Amino acid sequence: MTAAPPARRAEDGSPYPDRSRPDFERQVRRMFTHIAERYEWFDHVASLGNDYLWRPRALWDLDRFRAGRPVARALDLGCGTGELARLVTRRHAAARVVATDFTAAMVAHAARVLRPSGEGARLSFARANALRLPFADASFDLVTNAFVVRNLADLDVAFREMRRVLRPGGSLLILEITEPLSPRFGAVFHAYFDRVVPWLGAAVASEGPYRYLPESLQSLPPRAQLLAKLKSAGFSRAEARPQSRGIVTAFLAEAGAPATQSR
Repeated sequence: MTAAPPARRAEDGSPYPDRSRPDFERQVRRMFTHIAERYEWFDHVASLGNDYLWRPRALWDLDRFRAGRPVARALDLGCGTGELARLVTRRHAAARVVATDFTAAMVAHAARVLRPSGEGARLSFARANALRLPFADASFDLVTNAFVVRNLADLDVAFREMRRVLRPGGSLLILEITEPLSPRFGAVFHAYFDRVVPWLGAAVASEGPYRYLPESLQSLPPRAQLLAKLKSAGFSRAEARPQSRGIVTAFLAEAGAPATQSR
């Protein structure tokens, strides 16, 4: 039996996940551990500050999609440094929010930053894998995640898990980098995203993670296919709301009634 080739690494030695390898999930965890302390400020720089706008606008779209239904319990998956979890907690003043990530370093960073905040009393933190969520069926009114699904090994399994932990009528928000709507603008976007962002990553000894970033976009289905996957996973209604000419998209979905078991 031929041994698998060694995992690829960038020239600066930083982790560089390879989706074709069986240990892809472990590589992604190693990558996020590597960038945990610089993740937030680097995103602000690499996005030219636009990420300050994307999350609030996605929550604004979610409010209108949900039509004001109350949120008692919310789950933020792949919380990273906790920016989206913090905004959800502020927006839903009566909600308790569980912020999770499958990388221990990210959970620790988010807890350190958010626990002393005014919303800290309503936030809890846990490690969790989006493909195997450690929560009971119908535990949450809202599930959110930002810039996570490109990194998942199996979208269909992840979407079924997100649906499983939502109550019928509960809502899902996925905010993700997507292909721009205009091919002309897309050429400009890719010149920056595919070349400049990895160069910026190399400048802070993280060439691998930021060479992987544009590759991860290639693995994401087009908007229509992603919406179809959500409906196949048990969401009765799903919509896409592009922002910034389609550089990012908020995917909004409503959990349908659970499938009836045939006898």
